[in-house]
This record gives sequence, C-alpha cells and structure tokens, in this order.
Amino acid sequence: MTSFAPTAAEASRLVGSGERTVAELVEDSLDRAAASQPKLNAFTLIDRTHALTIARTQASDRPLSGATFAVKDLIDQEGLPNTCGGSFEPVFPTADAPVVARLIAAGAVPTGRTGLHEYAFGFDSENHWFGPVRNPWDTSLSVGGSSGGSAAAVAAGVCSFALGTDTGGSVRVPAALCGIFGLKVTHGRVPISGVYPLATSLDTVGPLARTVADIESIYRVIAGPDASDPWTVDRPIEEPVPAPPLDTITLGVPRPWVDDSRVTADVAQGWHAALDALAHAGVTLVDIVAPSLAPTNTGTPSGYWEVADVHRARLLATPEKYGPNVRDRLARTLTATGADYLTALSQRRRLGDEFERVLDTVDALITPATGVIRKSIGSSEVTLSSGETVHYRAPIARFSAMVNEVGLPGFTLPASVLGTSPPMAIQLVGSPWSERRLLAIAAQLENAGICVYRRPQ
Repeated sequence: MTSFAPTAAEASRLVGSGERTVAELVEDSLDRAAASQPKLNAFTLIDRTHALTIARTQASDRPLSGATFAVKDLIDQEGLPNTCGGSFEPVFPTADAPVVARLIAAGAVPTGRTGLHEYAFGFDSENHWFGPVRNPWDTSLSVGGSSGGSAAAVAAGVCSFALGTDTGGSVRVPAALCGIFGLKVTHGRVPISGVYPLATSLDTVGPLARTVADIESIYRVIAGPDASDPWTVDRPIEEPVPAPPLDTITLGVPRPWVDDSRVTADVAQGWHAALDALAHAGVTLVDIVAPSLAPTNTGTPSGYWEVADVHRARLLATPEKYGPNVRDRLARTLTATGADYLTALSQRRRLGDEFERVLDTVDALITPATGVIRKSIGSSEVTLSSGETVHYRAPIARFSAMVNEVGLPGFTLPASVLGTSPPMAIQLVGSPWSERRLLAIAAQLENAGICVYRRPQ
C-alpha cells in the first residue's frame, strides 16, 4: 500500500503507462481508508467488494482511469446503504445517482461512503449517530460540514477526490477547514437526482480534490443535464478558458460582506497575507461597496421552508430518531410559513440583481472561504477578531450561504501563504455558468504558489 493516493491526473498516467493497474490503485485506497478510520472516522462504509468489482471492469484509457473517489453518504450508489448520516433505516438504491454513474463511466472507482453532518443540515460533521469526523491537520479540530468525511478523506490522501453536496457551503466549508479545493457549481449545472434533498432550489453536487486540474477534470465529467432531474439546465458546457496572466485578473472585494471584525483573528491575518500575495503577483484588487451583500444571518430562509417540507412528517412522528442538534434546528424550520417563503424568494431575486451588478465590473469576487478555520470538536463557540464570542455557525457560513441563495458558482482554494495549519482559505465567486473562468483563475493562483495544497503535518 502506498501511503498517499495519487491525484486523478497522476492515477490516469500510472494506469495509462502500465505502471499500475486500476485494481492495484483501488486496493491501495481501500487499505488507506481502513487504516485511517480509527483516527479520522471519515467513512460510514468502506466498500471493498463493490469497489473491486467495478475496478476489474474498468478500462485503462478513460479520462479518470485509476482515480479513486469517496461518496458523501446521501448520494445514491446502487445496492449500498444510503444513511444520510441519520438513524432511520437506510435506503438501498437500485441505481447510481447520475453523478456517480458518470464518474464510473469515465474510469473512476468509488471506494467508500463518507460521514457528514446529519442530513447535511449543519457545518461541523459532529454526527450524533456515527461520531465526529476528525480533521487530518489536528484530530481535535472539526472538519467543517456538512461534507466533512469527503474533505477529510481527500486531505489525508485516502483517495484521489470525493463528492460532496453544497446547499449553504457544505462543499466549500469543509474544503476550507481541511486545506483542499472545493467547487460549488452554478445551480442546475450538475444533476442532483439520486441525492437526498435538503433544499432542492439550493442543493448542488460538487467535487473536492487536491489540485485545480483534478477539479476541472471532474467538473467536465459530471456537468450537464439529466432527464431525471428537472433542476438541471440544458445549456452547453462552456469551453475551457485559457489561463489569464495574473496581471490581467481583476478581483472584487465586496464590503461590508468582507469585514475583519466578523471573522476570527487567524482568518483575518491569513486573508490580508493572501491579498498581499495576490497584489504582489500582479492581480488587481478592487474594493466594491455593496451594503446589501452584508449577511445578517447564516441561514437561507427560502431553504428552511424546503427543509421543513422534507422532514416535517418524520420529525413530528419520531423526533427521537434525530440527533439533538439537528432536531432542534429542524424544529425551528417548522415555523416557516408560505408567506415567509414568498418573501424570501423576493429577497433572493433582489440579492441576485446586486450580485449581477457587482460581478459586471470584475472577473470574480474574492472573499475568505469561511470566517473560522479552527473549531474544536465539541465546542460551539469561537472568538472573533473583535473579541466577541459567538456561536460558530454565523462566521463559518458567512461567505458561503448567500452564494447558494442566488445559485452562483463558488470555489474554495487553500491559501498557504503563512504556512499555518490548517491553512486559511479564500473563495472565488463568479457569474452564472462561469465555472471555467473560476478554474482558469484558480489555476494561475495555484501555479503562482499562492493557493496550493499542502499535506497535513
């Protein structure tokens, strides 16, 4: 067993050259998953039989041949239990979700199902039923959520990449806390059928990986409409964008959305170091005053009404089947009314107009990915740079939830400028369907050494 998974690009090269077989790479990944489980608790299921069956049928000449990936445990895999991180009897799907089927068709092999915040309704992956997922940088720290197991597995080198879902930051937040890349796509770009819903008007599926090139390769495979999913948009996938020279890139810093007093001191320090590095590399940074983009809470009000619709019957009938944290939050969603929902939709449209206005003037917006980078497992409070102690949920989701409200793409990148452990992370936010532009910008920041993955120490 090798100690660290190859990236998807490396795996494809190894298999294509005949240096390794798909089955060998899959065996290695399965062994790493088992070895890491006592330390990280990243998996709810390590799928040896199913994975090796797929591996033996995979060709060596597909785009993702030899790449191993983990699947968040609310995305369907044929014949495997879908628990959603909850205590109800799991569902055993009769087919793979389209995103999983597309990746397998491209040569990748799923090796396990990853832990999450129960029903994806939270940001710490400290699961009441399965136990907390632990951060490979420091096992006393949260991985974030809700796709925490996916982020931990990728950061620790267990597999080449992973799938997560993002309704308010659930790909981007754990990617940030684990020091990897995580892409939230434009709503409707990637099918969400075969995924247990949280709030379907906000739900997205996206990749977590250790390089921008891998994110791009995975995006190319999973993007596109599917007949089973009415939310997907039949719009051509944009062509790859040439990497722009750094001195031609203009990034907007939205104020007061970005506000040092609303993040922890280490995030503020890392943020300014990242901005300095970007400016030194030639990137143009422009402050944009946009008061309506200042979040007043972490939630997605329209989404809460949808969450209540999903869980109302079971929550009222068997509340004890939900963990205490999630049960209390779900109970609050039951108070949302139809009028609240309509008001929230109107607010969402106005927010979308404001994002369109500010994005017209820059290549992308840049923010911290989260307002918190280190949260201790078992603790619900963090101290902001202002000295105020608050519940972690508001600062951790400060920069992610609004992006889902308006359906825009957002991309978390580790910003390793200060060498902190784990590194601080930044977020790029683009116009609808601009994933390729974000990927091109991110590739340049990676090439410049500003946003690169580091192995956890």
